[in-house]
Amino acid sequence: MMYETIKAITGATATVGVALFGFPAVVSALGFKAAGIAAGSIAAKMMSAAAIANNGGVAAGSTVAVLQSVGAAGLPLGAKIGLSSILGPLGAAIGAKIF
Repeated sequence: MMYETIKAITGATATVGVALFGFPAVVSALGFKAAGIAAGSIAAKMMSAAAIANNGGVAAGSTVAVLQSVGAAGLPLGAKIGLSSILGPLGAAIGAKIF
């Protein structure tokens, strides 16, 4: 019984860790940095396409705007709580079955 609990805790921790730390790392790797969008990156290409589609501007709330916000400031508290609440139990269930 104790072994299953340890497996569940391991799965929950891994899943939440990947979501809370992995997602911002991927966003940064795409070119959404704290200082702005990196030149020549995938983020720059996305921003260019969004600007062309919107007559020179990037719309607030668009994918590019949200990803730049995450790249600059990280995930908001609400997103962290939501991801932890959803992915923690999911990771626990998976960890208990796989490990």
